Amino acid sequence: MGSFSIWHWLIVLVIVLLVFGTKKLRNLGEDLGGAVKGFKQGMKDGDAAVDNKTEQIGGQTIDAPAREKDKA
Repeated sequence: MGSFSIWHWLIVLVIVLLVFGTKKLRNLGEDLGGAVKGFKQGMKDGDAAVDNKTEQIGGQTIDAPAREKDKA
């Protein structure tokens, strides 16, 4: 009773296609794919920015989080 058969899923798919239409679903898929690609690119750019923030002092690499100055 808890699981759906293939026929249930086919009926749901037909109803979704009738309600939204194939063009809207295609556009939705393209938008979702573009968002995922943008997210992956942002993650790569973020990792590259972190790698560039290391500093060489006296032959040793220092990698530490930045702290804000107290304004007092």
